[in-house]
Amino acid sequence: MKFTTPASLLWGLLVSTATTYAASTSNETASSSTRHIQLPDNFTPPRVFKNVNLLRNINLEKSYIRETINVVIENIDKKPQSEYYIPFSTEIISKVGGLEVREKDAPKKGRFEVERADNVLSPVQYFIARLPEPLAPSSQLTLGISYYILGALDPLPVTIDQDDRQYLTHSFSAYVPSAYVTDNQKTKLKLPNTDIPDFTKTTGLKSDSSPDPEKQGSSLVYGPYKTSSIAPGTIELINIRYELTKPVLICSLLERDIEVSHWGGNLATEDRYWLRNGGAQLKNHFSRVSWAMKSYQNLPTSALRELKVPLKPGSVDPYFTDEIGNVSTSRFRPGPKATLELKPRYPVFGGWKYSFTIGWNNALSSFLRVDGVDTYLLKVPFLEGPKMTEGIQYEKVDLRVVLPEGARNVKYELVDDGRSGMPYEVSSEISLHKTFMDTLGRTVLKLSMENVADEARDGELIVSYEYSSLETLRKPLTFAAGLLSVFIAAWFIGSLDVSIKSR
Repeated sequence: MKFTTPASLLWGLLVSTATTYAASTSNETASSSTRHIQLPDNFTPPRVFKNVNLLRNINLEKSYIRETINVVIENIDKKPQSEYYIPFSTEIISKVGGLEVREKDAPKKGRFEVERADNVLSPVQYFIARLPEPLAPSSQLTLGISYYILGALDPLPVTIDQDDRQYLTHSFSAYVPSAYVTDNQKTKLKLPNTDIPDFTKTTGLKSDSSPDPEKQGSSLVYGPYKTSSIAPGTIELINIRYELTKPVLICSLLERDIEVSHWGGNLATEDRYWLRNGGAQLKNHFSRVSWAMKSYQNLPTSALRELKVPLKPGSVDPYFTDEIGNVSTSRFRPGPKATLELKPRYPVFGGWKYSFTIGWNNALSSFLRVDGVDTYLLKVPFLEGPKMTEGIQYEKVDLRVVLPEGARNVKYELVDDGRSGMPYEVSSEISLHKTFMDTLGRTVLKLSMENVADEARDGELIVSYEYSSLETLRKPLTFAAGLLSVFIAAWFIGSLDVSIKSR
C-alpha cells in the first residue's frame, strides 16, 4: 500500500523551490571592502594647490576630538587638478573616523569621493579627496573637511580619588598639517567649560603683539598666522589640559542585529555592547557610601551613572540584560519620543567595563515598503543606542540585517541626508543564517566598520531585496510537511503488528 504520496508531493515542492533559490544566491555570498591605495616609497603630493585661507575648529566638548577645517584652495598649476591630499601622522590615521569632504558653499551636493592612501615607510599617510570636477588653473574652491579622532585624549593625572575632578590632555600643532603651502590660518578650540589650568602660550607666531592664544570663555583661539613662508608639514606643538567631568565612553565592539519578519509584520532590533570607561582610573577602593551621597545630590561625576536610549515611535517590548541576566534598573517611556532609561548594576569608573544587551520591537510597516513586483525597500536607522552629551566612540561595529528566507538580489546604501559622521569605509558580506524550521537559511547582510562615533546615529541604512510571494509559502509548507511526516510515521508505527503469536 502506498501512503507516501502526500508527503512526497509537499517535499518535492519544497525541494524545487529550495534548488531555485540556492542557484540564485550562490553568486551573492561574498564580501567586499574599500580598497586602500598603495603609494610608492618617498612619495610627496604634487604641490598643485595652495591654501589661501584656512580655519580649523577643534571641538573637545565630547569624549573624542571633532575637527572641522574650512579652507579656500587655489589651483596654482597650469593644468586642471582634481586630487586634494589630506595628511595624517601614522599614529593618528588609524584613529580617524567619519572623514568627509564637501563643497563648503554647497554642502547638499553631497560628499566627495575619498580614498585612503598608505605608505608603510613614511611617517605621514594621506587621504585623497577627489573633486567632482577638476579645478581650473587660478580658480578657487572652498572645501569643508570634517572628521573625528577617537582614543586620542589622555587623562592627567592617570589615577584620581573617587570625588576628584577629571582632567584630559590634548596635543596638536598650531600649524595645521597640510600637503600644501598655507597663506593664512587660524585655530579655534571649543572646550567643555572654563576650567583650563594648562595650555601652551606661543611667542613670535602672530604678526602682532596680541596674546596667543586668546581666551574667550570656554574657547581658545590660536592665530591668525601668516604662514606663506612656512614649509608644509612644519610642527609647532601645542599642549592643553582641561576638565571633563563626564565619562569617556568607549565601545570596543557593538553587534547590532535587525531581523525582518514578513509573516509576523515585525522588525526586531538587538544591540550588544562591550563598553568601558577610558577616563582616569580610581586611585583607591570604591566607596559605596560616598557614591550614594554624590548620587543623592546629583553631583557631576566621571563615572557612568545611567544611559538614555531614544527609540522610534511605536517601539514595544524593550529589554535590558547583561551577563548575569535581566537588569531591573531600567525604565521605558513610550510615546512619540520613546526613551529607554538604563542604569547599570554598578557605576562604571575609569578603567571599568560593562557588557550588556538591549532590544525592542517595531511594526515592520513603518520601515518597509514595496518597490515594484516582489521588490522591497527597508529603511532603518544606521545606529541607535545610548545618546549621551559626552558622546560614545565605537572601535568596531558589526551590523547584521537578517532578511526573510528566500530574499535575494540584496543591495544596500548608507544615507547621511547632509549630516556628518558616517563611516567612510565599510566592508559588506552576504551570507545565510539558519534558524528554527528553515530549509536553506535566512539571507543576512553584514556590514563591518571601525572608528564610528555616535554622530552617525542620524544616518540611515537602506536595503533593497527581492522576495517572491511564493517564498512566503516556504515556512508553512515546511511545517506542514514535517507535521504530515510525523502523522504518517505514527500511523505506520501504530499499524505494525508486534503481538507475540504461537508458532
